[in-house]
Amino acid sequence: MVRYQPPKDWQQWVAWLAAGLHGRSRWRLSLILLGMVFARGRRTVTTWLRAVGIKHDFANYYYFLQPLGRKSKKLALRLLTLLLVRLIEGQRVLLAVDDSPTKRYGPKVQGAGIHHNPTPGPADQKFLYGHIWVTLSLLLRHPLWQTIGLPLLGLLYVRAKDITKIPKHHGWKFRTKLELAGGAVLRFAELVKTAGKTLWTVADGAYARRPFLGPLRMRGITVVSRLRKDAALRSVPVPSQTKQRGRPRKYGKERIDLRRRAAHPRGWQQVACFVYGQLATKTIKTFLATYRPAGGLIRVVIVKEDHGCEFFFCTDPDATPREIIEAFADRAAIEQNFRDLKEVWGAGLQQVRNIWTNVAVFNLNLWVHTLVECWAWNKPAEEIRDRDDSPWDDPDRRPSHADRRKALRRQTLQNEYSSLHANQRRSSKIRLLLERLLQLAA
Repeated sequence: MVRYQPPKDWQQWVAWLAAGLHGRSRWRLSLILLGMVFARGRRTVTTWLRAVGIKHDFANYYYFLQPLGRKSKKLALRLLTLLLVRLIEGQRVLLAVDDSPTKRYGPKVQGAGIHHNPTPGPADQKFLYGHIWVTLSLLLRHPLWQTIGLPLLGLLYVRAKDITKIPKHHGWKFRTKLELAGGAVLRFAELVKTAGKTLWTVADGAYARRPFLGPLRMRGITVVSRLRKDAALRSVPVPSQTKQRGRPRKYGKERIDLRRRAAHPRGWQQVACFVYGQLATKTIKTFLATYRPAGGLIRVVIVKEDHGCEFFFCTDPDATPREIIEAFADRAAIEQNFRDLKEVWGAGLQQVRNIWTNVAVFNLNLWVHTLVECWAWNKPAEEIRDRDDSPWDDPDRRPSHADRRKALRRQTLQNEYSSLHANQRRSSKIRLLLERLLQLAA
């Protein structure tokens, strides 16, 4: 077995995460995460184990993944606790919710089915066979590199018609995407409230529906999302001047047409917003309305762009237009998470069949992504990015997630070299060989 020596802070964070597992097997988590960091080629579980030199005990690691998948929600809460202590400084915590597919192959992969393909590509493939993952990411503003997403939890969505293919002893129950996302946000909200902070959630227009918005609003969680052009908005009810029997009206009598509001020349104003890494001036129009899927009063923001108008809303009527626009712009970080998870970590390539094992390996990709970002958060750019072998590249470009993973590899190997005896490190040939190995491994 390979004896890597990762940085001490990395070891502490992994130990904190593993403390949520059974004491007899929790030590395996650190080896699997290190195997993910050093794995190359096709990112299967076997590749992970081979990277840390596990040969004879590999079956026990596969068995370890099933209980890990069952406890993924518990470990995600522990990871959020770590981030609340280490990185989050402000009063507001912003979570992004979205779903993404991973292609799978073979009829015996539990939970896999035919789903809509959000990126059909040149082949115009409208559907794909695989898994759909409802994912929650913590969005944070880095002092140097704008908004960065830290994935916390991936929930597997299985269609109702595919539930019968899953053995009953797994205890799998059907949940819609909205129910999965809403339940996960509520669990995170309890932890955020305990920390004395407020929770905001940002999601795309597909989640702007009653099953998702209703429970969150009842718990005081603010939601920012996109509005349809034909959304059934109502005016704000006017309090009656005379006494009337029954409860007061919750929704106004007048229907609000968003397209007419956007076409009207009056009411526009200029707002300075920090979106997509730069300060921009947006032409906006904002007003209050009532919306049945959101359960009452909302703040609506219309943003005029070159290609037309975009419509957003927030369940907190006291939120400012700038807060709403910036929160939705920060949602792009979760899209970057999906790209890095699939291209850097190979999410969806693990070749496992058991449904709980699939849950485990996908969440392992999320957690190792977040741990790498957390480790590199306060590191200077010169320590993370290495452009020596790429003179044509922009030296001031923001370090990618792959750069951060390579920096962790280099630091781990340097720690192992530093642990050698002084006589072993003195030879110039040994030092030259080390530099070559570092370039090869990282």
